[in-house]
Amino acid sequence: MLSGGGNRGIAQVGMLRALLEHDIMPDVVIGTSVGALNGAVLAHQPNLTAIAHLAKTWIGLSRESVFPGTALNRMWNILRRDDHLVASTGLAELINAVSPAATFAELQIPLRVVTTDLETGQECVLVRGPLAPSLLASSALPGIFPPVDLHQRTLVDGGVVNLVPISHALAGPIDRVIVLDISDPMRNRLIRSPLDVAMRAFAISRDQRFEIDRQWIPADIDLIVLPAPNDSRNFYDFDGGEQILDDAYNLASAELDNYQTRLRVKKSANRRWWSRQRFAG
Repeated sequence: MLSGGGNRGIAQVGMLRALLEHDIMPDVVIGTSVGALNGAVLAHQPNLTAIAHLAKTWIGLSRESVFPGTALNRMWNILRRDDHLVASTGLAELINAVSPAATFAELQIPLRVVTTDLETGQECVLVRGPLAPSLLASSALPGIFPPVDLHQRTLVDGGVVNLVPISHALAGPIDRVIVLDISDPMRNRLIRSPLDVAMRAFAISRDQRFEIDRQWIPADIDLIVLPAPNDSRNFYDFDGGEQILDDAYNLASAELDNYQTRLRVKKSANRRWWSRQRFAG
């Protein structure tokens, strides 16, 4: 399960690398916003080569490539009462660069992409059809990027209703949920831009929804929330991404090492218990 989080999505690349190196392969990938984009790469090619390509793409990103145009362009969009500040051309190019699959059917692992219906407020989970428009819709931050018309709906960023869509992981028989949550609570940050306000609002919603959803997870299901590295950059800043990726990888590797150690201890204890039961019988 991969959360939204804008430019902090580069941390998920390090987490994905750690997961694959620990031989952990998901049965289903669930993503919101940038998490859907990163998750689509894993779902299409679940190997370290694809993750390395994803890392290279992320490290090469700049503000201009994701948020094209000038302040004058954005002001003009406001004056003409448009539905967005920034064209989604840069975002679309990023999606095409990292996700070569044309449709969901081409993916090796099932992918669920969380979006929001702008007209009804419903949470819409996309599982079929064209992939690129679905990822674009899930990342269409309201007011910043234009909404996407798809499946006879007007769709925007899934983070509006479910930034950390853990509830969808409980839809089938499972024994483990791994959460790659890189969304930023921004509790200790100054609000310096409209995007900071939007992300702060998402964070408030995220925290409340996440805590509620966690209460519904059965006790026999392992919930592993990989730790996110410190990232004090503002939403437009893509500098220093390589260090954040490395930090995320190191934190995730340590967490997964601890988890697998606990798992081995648990299995060993269960074997001893069953041995005693057979002996007693």
